[in-house]
Amino acid sequence: MKITLVGFFLSSLLYFSGPVGGERNGAYDTNRNSDSTLITIPFPVKFGQVSEAYLQEKKPKIDSFYNKFINSPFYSGSFLVAKNGRILYEDYKGLSNIKTGKKVDANTAIHLASVSKILTATAILKLVQEDNIMLDQKVTDWLPRFPYKNTTIRTLLNHRSGLQHYSNFPGLLKKSWDRKKVLSNQDVYEILVKHKFRLVFNDNTRFDYCNTNYVILALIIEKATGLNYRDAMQELIFKPLGMKNTFVFNYDTDRDTVCKSYRGNNIFPWDQYDRLYGDKNIYSTPRDLVKFDLATYSPDFIKPELLQEAYTGYSAGNIAKPIKDYGLGMRMRYLASGEKLIYHNGWWHGNNTSFVPIKKDTITIICLGNKYSNRPYETLRMANEFFLKKKPEPTLVPELPYTGE
Repeated sequence: MKITLVGFFLSSLLYFSGPVGGERNGAYDTNRNSDSTLITIPFPVKFGQVSEAYLQEKKPKIDSFYNKFINSPFYSGSFLVAKNGRILYEDYKGLSNIKTGKKVDANTAIHLASVSKILTATAILKLVQEDNIMLDQKVTDWLPRFPYKNTTIRTLLNHRSGLQHYSNFPGLLKKSWDRKKVLSNQDVYEILVKHKFRLVFNDNTRFDYCNTNYVILALIIEKATGLNYRDAMQELIFKPLGMKNTFVFNYDTDRDTVCKSYRGNNIFPWDQYDRLYGDKNIYSTPRDLVKFDLATYSPDFIKPELLQEAYTGYSAGNIAKPIKDYGLGMRMRYLASGEKLIYHNGWWHGNNTSFVPIKKDTITIICLGNKYSNRPYETLRMANEFFLKKKPEPTLVPELPYTGE
């Protein structure tokens, strides 16, 4: 069923009033309002208290790693490590707008790039939980003119649809492509309907990371909720969790006010793909993303069995010793130790981002960069070295330039 006015009212009230009595975040509930190092959510989550000894052990190690591998004159952005919502370490540096001299701080929302996919996927899972949609439902149930009859919501989520990348549309259409047109999600859909490009492969036969999948998922969210994607994400995720610095970029109204991205000291210009959302275009902060991660531990927010589907790999089943895989909006890395690390990186223009939740230790590592650099991806090495207690694996960190994030 569609989001009701009652649901809208309740979530709005919750959003603006913040956490209230009866909502707890483990052992910290009684002092949450006075503790600036504790991040809480308005859903019950039971965590143990982070001891001072643990904090004193981890903080200097994180500081040393951060200053050696991430912090540099070539890096600008925000960095945070938390356990059970308790901030172990955070740092903000650089400029959100070099022209005005505005600095990056804890409230600076930075473009998440493909880390946005985690939030889009969670919105889909919430709609599944509400019996609004089904994971194995055909896309044509929601978008009747969609030309690929076998594609399901699940194969969009796990990148097994075989759809053409929207970045390949200019090459496919050649002289008929309008390079000046700024595309909307509906435009991408209409192009697929009109031209019926040949699939890269048949649905659900292999993996190919493709942003088009999440552009279509955003349209399905709109159809299922009766809201535009921006409002739907607010109602499904941002408002209920109190993510007050998180929003979906509006190309028509936000270009002058959002945090800029850079290569060196040069601002990245907007291009014809900057109106598209679902695959990218969510802006957020590390503290807000910790709230999101905390919510994944609460069955009142999302059912564990749905999360298990998201954290299951769909494309490496026939490989004896897989290295990587993809779930429903989550990347996976299988370490030499046998651990499965779930995460998502992002790259769009000068924004390089990383979100690494270590589920077994209730750790969240986040680095959001707005100055083109591969340093934010060192979060994967940090996760492996400090919290999974294994020697660092150099292959964890991708080298730029690369595509598909």
